Amino acid sequence: MSIKALRGAVQLTADDRSEMLEAVKDLLQQMMERNNLAVSDLISVFFTSTPDLVSEFPAVAARELGMGEVPLMCSVEIDVTGALPRVVRVMMHANSPLATSEIKHIYIRGAEVLRRDLAQ
Repeated sequence: MSIKALRGAVQLTADDRSEMLEAVKDLLQQMMERNNLAVSDLISVFFTSTPDLVSEFPAVAARELGMGEVPLMCSVEIDVTGALPRVVRVMMHANSPLATSEIKHIYIRGAEVLRRDLAQ
């Protein structure tokens, strides 16, 4: 088993706390399910959100999914002109027996355009 990094992103329709929590939970659950991960496999999760999302920390959604003992960190994404708005990005580090080529990176709800090469 080795450490793998998994990427994911989700776009929200509005800066709304309940949508933030629901969308990030959906993203995290898909990342874990599609890569056969349990919370005990997680090493850390790093979140970024675009500067237009201020209603809640994405890490709150992870805590609500039972990731309270996993180190979580949030940061603001670089404010690039013309960038896709209302996006939460995730970098998850986990212990996994999967080969790097087998890792499924998850981009949902409009965020697929960020990485068409990786989006499922």
